[in-house]
Amino acid sequence: MELHPLRVWNKDWASFLRPWIPILLGLHMQFSRASGSSCPEECRCDRTFVYCNERSLTSVPLGIGEGYKTLYLHNNQINNAGFPSELHHVASVETVYLYGNQLDEFPINLPKNVRVLHLQENNIQTISRAALAQLLWLEELHLDDNSISTVGVEEGAFREAVSLKMLFLTKNHLSSVPIGLPEDLKELRLDENRIAVITEEALRNVTRLERLLLDGNLLTDEGVAPGTFQDLVTLRELSLARNSLTYPPPLLPGDVLVKLNFQDNQMNEIPVTAFAGLRKLERLDISNNQLQSLTEGVFDGLVSLRHLTVRNNLWLCDCSINWVILWLKSLPVSLNVRGFMCQKPETVRGMVIRELNTELIQCPHSTTAALPPTHLPPTTPGLTTHFPPSSTGYPSGTESLSPPSRLPSSPTYHPPLLPSSPPRDGEQRTNLPPLEPERETLQIKFTILNGSAIHVSWVASFPVTAYKVTWAKMGPSLSGDTVRERMVGGEHRGIRLVNLKPKSTYRICVIPLDAFNNYRPKDDTVCSEAVTKPVSYGQGNNTGPPGPEQATQQDPSSPFLLAGLIGGAVIIVLVLLLSIFCWHMHKKGRSSSAKWKYNKGRRKDDYCEAGTKKDNSILEMTETSFQIASLNNEQLLKGDYRIQPIYTPNGGIGFRDCPLGSNSTVYCKNNVQADADFCRT
Repeated sequence: MELHPLRVWNKDWASFLRPWIPILLGLHMQFSRASGSSCPEECRCDRTFVYCNERSLTSVPLGIGEGYKTLYLHNNQINNAGFPSELHHVASVETVYLYGNQLDEFPINLPKNVRVLHLQENNIQTISRAALAQLLWLEELHLDDNSISTVGVEEGAFREAVSLKMLFLTKNHLSSVPIGLPEDLKELRLDENRIAVITEEALRNVTRLERLLLDGNLLTDEGVAPGTFQDLVTLRELSLARNSLTYPPPLLPGDVLVKLNFQDNQMNEIPVTAFAGLRKLERLDISNNQLQSLTEGVFDGLVSLRHLTVRNNLWLCDCSINWVILWLKSLPVSLNVRGFMCQKPETVRGMVIRELNTELIQCPHSTTAALPPTHLPPTTPGLTTHFPPSSTGYPSGTESLSPPSRLPSSPTYHPPLLPSSPPRDGEQRTNLPPLEPERETLQIKFTILNGSAIHVSWVASFPVTAYKVTWAKMGPSLSGDTVRERMVGGEHRGIRLVNLKPKSTYRICVIPLDAFNNYRPKDDTVCSEAVTKPVSYGQGNNTGPPGPEQATQQDPSSPFLLAGLIGGAVIIVLVLLLSIFCWHMHKKGRSSSAKWKYNKGRRKDDYCEAGTKKDNSILEMTETSFQIASLNNEQLLKGDYRIQPIYTPNGGIGFRDCPLGSNSTVYCKNNVQADADFCRT
């Protein structure tokens, strides 16, 4: 009996709630209308967005209700006095766009839960701690393109934004890194400022920083304190482009650094330990500097490197660049290197260092200076590298062969001079230094055939799979020329270089290759220079001993000759067409003048009025033209005279062109006056 009321309630609960359902629905509709009408009149609202941008507003509109997450207020005229206090209590707004307004201080009374704030392109000069202390949830702050200076930022102001992760201060007036940055900061952009000094304590607390951009400042070697970046153990990208550094800052963080930019500085050297420990580095840019050479091994520690850019430096291609050539040729395909191009000396300017033959680089030999003048052979025209004759002695009468370009290392070496047979006409020879008995050698000879051909032959004392022959024209500059090469099978013993320029110096190298097309040691490569004969019109280019193959070099003047021939032919055709046109027009003009020489500029229709008191003459139609003829110089009677054609040129009956007046006179073809009706028939 005690549970009876409960049973009654369970039975009638539906009937109890039934009258409350309309009331609850009405309240819901009322609140829905209230929330829907919270959009300011000056703005447009769409779901969670409030659009108040570009409306020439001077203050933030009132009436922004809850439920909106993004507030667009950019490109207005809002000043610091235009932020009502009620805006701070709108808890749902997370993103605010206020760029392009008239703010001169960091605004207050912003929505308290804002996470992303855009304040670019204002005139903000000061930032207070109180303003940022209101924004406890702020994570991303954009202050680009303002007028913020170092003295305008209250010390520790940014630290008040305890949740700040990204801070953008590009294009301001900062002279140093602001003191008191938040500890959780991950990205800091300070590019395009006037920063000249970075103190050690400036970045001491931001140990979680992952991206730091300092491009376009006034940083020098003295302005960056030693160990400034050492504690940034989570830094993944560091950019110091467009500054005045002469070498990379020491003690760079190497744990996770992936991208490093030093382009557009004044670097003239890079210490061998500058990139030591950067085992995770993938991108390195040192372009647009003053580098002429690199210390061997400077890139050895960059085991993860994928992109290296070194463009627009003053690379000097002398002996110090040899290790770079070998390093570039040994790189894996996964490493992309761009910008290694010779700038000095002029003989190799513009040539890609990777494709540069090491024998084109002229290295000074200390032993040459130590040799007495009496032991140096006389110079041979056309050859710039000479060696003492070989003590081994080749058979008399054979062509002289040049071994590898290397002198004995002993400065006291004085080889004896032996007589040798004079060279035949047209041949240029190199003399042989002593050969070590155990060393395998390659000997070559050059025969100047004529002004545009050189025959190169060789003898190797070791098995060779193939030969690579390279030649290049030497001169004041090779920026528009390239080193040409030709592969020759190992069974061949010579090659003919044709289509060369007369009276020009060419540097020719013969490089033996093994079975895998790899270069043999450097000592087996033979290079020398030869000068072609002056041009001679009495001999052809195909004289001389025949070779197994011919390597042709395109004559640079042939395209210009072809272009000149084509241009001359076009001019002749145009002149001919113009002459035909002028002749045709002249003939047409004479024919036209013969037909109308008596017309005196009048049209055919005007002759309907001929014979009036203006012109006392009669118009007679003959064939297809008119002729004015005077009738016995008699004065015609005054009146309205008109003439009509009667006969057509083919003899048929014509039609009247002009209406006849009452006193019109008609003339037939035989100049006899007749009635109009008679002439018509």
